Amino acid sequence: MHYTGTIWRPPYEAASLLLEVTAGCTHHRCKFCTLYNDLPFKFRMSPLEDIESDLREAQILYADPIAPLTARLQGQSAGRRIQRAFLTGANPFVLKSERLMEISRLIGQYLPFIQTIGCFARITDVAGKSDEELAALHGAGFDGLTIGVETGDDEALCFMNKGYTAADIVTQCQRLDKADIHYSFFYLVGISGAGHGETGAKATADIFNQLHPRLVGVNMLTIYPDSELYQEIERGRWKEETEIEKYKEVRTLLENLTIPTRFAAMGASNAFQFYGVIPEEKDALSAALDKIIATAREEELREYRQTLPHL
Repeated sequence: MHYTGTIWRPPYEAASLLLEVTAGCTHHRCKFCTLYNDLPFKFRMSPLEDIESDLREAQILYADPIAPLTARLQGQSAGRRIQRAFLTGANPFVLKSERLMEISRLIGQYLPFIQTIGCFARITDVAGKSDEELAALHGAGFDGLTIGVETGDDEALCFMNKGYTAADIVTQCQRLDKADIHYSFFYLVGISGAGHGETGAKATADIFNQLHPRLVGVNMLTIYPDSELYQEIERGRWKEETEIEKYKEVRTLLENLTIPTRFAAMGASNAFQFYGVIPEEKDALSAALDKIIATAREEELREYRQTLPHL
């Protein structure tokens, strides 16, 4: 399989086929992000011949009836039957619809049992496609996008160079709703800065409540020395929230969400992980967050943050 640099995927895509179709990020200007700093380029599309080669390899693993026996004889685990492909890279949905459709066709040719295709997407990637293209992509299996919207706080979006506004989030995700393309949100806890987290959480809830995310996943902002945000802190232009403030922010976001969705903290950035369905489990989630806020020690949480080698 062709993989370039560190491969990032959401926790819930663990059972999916990871297929590299891009590497890097077309935007690559968010002040807090260092995920693709290990690449010698900003963004690259995978050649179709590489994608097809990887699909042939996956076909042998997942579809060849002899493969399970061969794997057992070699002391390896037999390939499992998968139903979903996850296209890797920071935002593969930026690719032109024609190329995404061709990738879908190749997946169907080699792995016809795959039912849906997901990937990371930016709000601007959706904006670049017509309603007709979105509908066609849904028909080709694209569903379950993961969008790192980060926040609905316009001031934070602007400062962090996200490249879109809160209104853009509403407009473009309503278009996804119309095309029946489901999506999940990543919310970046702490992005609004010290003293502004709960205000940012309320603004974000106002945006999310107009939409239909399958999941709202919270990730704690972790700042690394090679990020532009670290330099902004050194210049005195931005101040980080305390770890307890971040959990108060999460509590505020949860409290103000009125839509049915899943609410979770699953990634390594979260010292405490949780998962629940709201509104059914909202009270239990709130109680768990209240306990963290009341009993967790700032020093221990800060030590956890500072010893994270990477996300």
